[in-house]
Amino acid sequence: MENNAFHAHDSAAHGHTHTHHETKNVLNRVARIIGHMNAVKGMIEDGRDCSEVLIQLSAIDASVRSLSRVILKDHLSTCIVDAVRHNDTKAIEELNRAIDKFMK
Repeated sequence: MENNAFHAHDSAAHGHTHTHHETKNVLNRVARIIGHMNAVKGMIEDGRDCSEVLIQLSAIDASVRSLSRVILKDHLSTCIVDAVRHNDTKAIEELNRAIDKFMK
């Protein structure tokens, strides 16, 4: 079974295990977003034009939203499918809370 951060957390939280399919993709996207944020920090430190910084921040925002969709879809296809199989209503309640915060 693939070792990944999602897997370890879910096992402890829900009492059952499953493998996420997008872990490598998610980690790569996070690394790119962090790199992009570091570049924006450098732009600000260098006194670059605010418009340029805002354009870069807009790109980061789009990347974060895209990453969130990937994580949500993976969560639905792994965690929630398993939760339904195991009658784990807590996992579904947690997803509903996360969606409420995500959609603010």
